[in-house]
Amino acid sequence: MAGDGKIFISYNHVHKLCQRSAEVIKKFNPDLMVAIGGGGFIPARILRTFLKEPGAKNIPIQAIGLSLYEEYVSNATDPAEGVAKAEELGVEVVRTQWLDFNTLESHALNLIGKNILVVDEVDDTRTTLHYAISELQKDVKIQAERLGRGNEETKFFVFVLHNKDKPKRAQLPEDMMNEGRYYAAETVSDVWIAYPWEATDIDLQTEYAFKQGNI
Repeated sequence: MAGDGKIFISYNHVHKLCQRSAEVIKKFNPDLMVAIGGGGFIPARILRTFLKEPGAKNIPIQAIGLSLYEEYVSNATDPAEGVAKAEELGVEVVRTQWLDFNTLESHALNLIGKNILVVDEVDDTRTTLHYAISELQKDVKIQAERLGRGNEETKFFVFVLHNKDKPKRAQLPEDMMNEGRYYAAETVSDVWIAYPWEATDIDLQTEYAFKQGNI
């Protein structure tokens, strides 16, 4: 059928994945969310609805933007051997938007001593997630030490809609994985995932998703 080779996801399916996952994430008791744009924005907003407790305030959402650039870089020929070395995949994560810690430190949304939920749509090579968690941890540590709050523990939890079952090029902190602070709503094979916010024809997107059972 049309759409073979891809997994098509409907907004309806995303909504249900967030609703189901909220029961697990509530145990972490997040103080705020950091959504990785642009795929993490919509799941984070939906998830916030299901994480809100009666009478409590909505969990704040902060946004960061990361772009992953991948290209094959050919190493120079080795004159001594007269042969070219194999090409290697070059990976670079570039910040397009980041948190303003100078503003956050004097605001109730500062990250120090908080439970931080990082949200993205897919865990593919894990390169972007690794970068996000590593850099956030570094920044929080710098700010905490500068403000004399180094004894306060800040914990991160990762939520993704989909984890691709494949070897990863980067890893998340061992304590995060051991303590169950990583959660994927679904684990799928290593195929292209078509999300509804990427669709140019939402009716066709939804039709394919329904035919695949992603409703």
